[in-house]
Amino acid sequence: MFMTTKSGVRLSYRDSGDGPPVLLLTGTGAPGSVWDLHQVPALRAARYRVITMDNRGIPPSDDGADGFTIDDLVADVADLIDHLDVAPCRVIGTSMGAYIAQELALAHPELLGTVVLMAACARSSPVQRMLAEGEAKLIASGTQLPPDYLAAVRALHNLGPTTLADDELTRDWLDLLSASGMGGPGVRSQLLLSALPDRVEAYREIAVPCHVISFEYDLVAPPAAGRELAAAVPGATHRTIPGCGHFGYLEAPGVVNRVLIDLIREDIGERLEETA
Repeated sequence: MFMTTKSGVRLSYRDSGDGPPVLLLTGTGAPGSVWDLHQVPALRAARYRVITMDNRGIPPSDDGADGFTIDDLVADVADLIDHLDVAPCRVIGTSMGAYIAQELALAHPELLGTVVLMAACARSSPVQRMLAEGEAKLIASGTQLPPDYLAAVRALHNLGPTTLADDELTRDWLDLLSASGMGGPGVRSQLLLSALPDRVEAYREIAVPCHVISFEYDLVAPPAAGRELAAAVPGATHRTIPGCGHFGYLEAPGVVNRVLIDLIREDIGERLEETA
């Protein structure tokens, strides 16, 4: 399905199931379909209405060839929530998707129920910033790294040691990552946004319920960064899922899904009590 935002951007989204709405936001370069294997079936089985989207920059949404800001991505999500009339919406974001959710919580708290922030931080490390900006420069220059090399680098950067110790599983990941390529101008813009500035003080103003989930071996947003984010957001909780890396929601989906559903049910229960 498609919608056009107030700014004229065409967004692709999927909307399935019945019950309280849950919107899933992906990370840099990832389509909304990454949720389809594990999270969408689990949430639908738990009787939630599940909404996924392709962020601006990821086809078939507009490719964002002219560039865009985090405020643009936040406005896109706000427009989608308005378009579907699903406020207050529970939002789950991972990596850049968590960044969008964090900024959405500041800009449009009235649209949100509980927000779950996975692989999240309030500021990027210098190494992560340099890596994201460097990959963006490669895309801008038209440089194409050998797919096998790019896949190996991404595997080491995003997967945990348990996955990497399993040769058969690692080969499956390498095949998947080899097919993803460098990405186009939209991915370049997302990479530049994924290098977060220091937002610690700003996030002290967030007034919606937030839960931060870190992954034990995440090199992009390590547990210490997740704890810093949770400490900044009033009332936020933090927990670490063991044994996985930045792609923890795909590496340990059973554990992650149970945590997500418990957090959302807690929010739904509180709201039912308030209206009783």
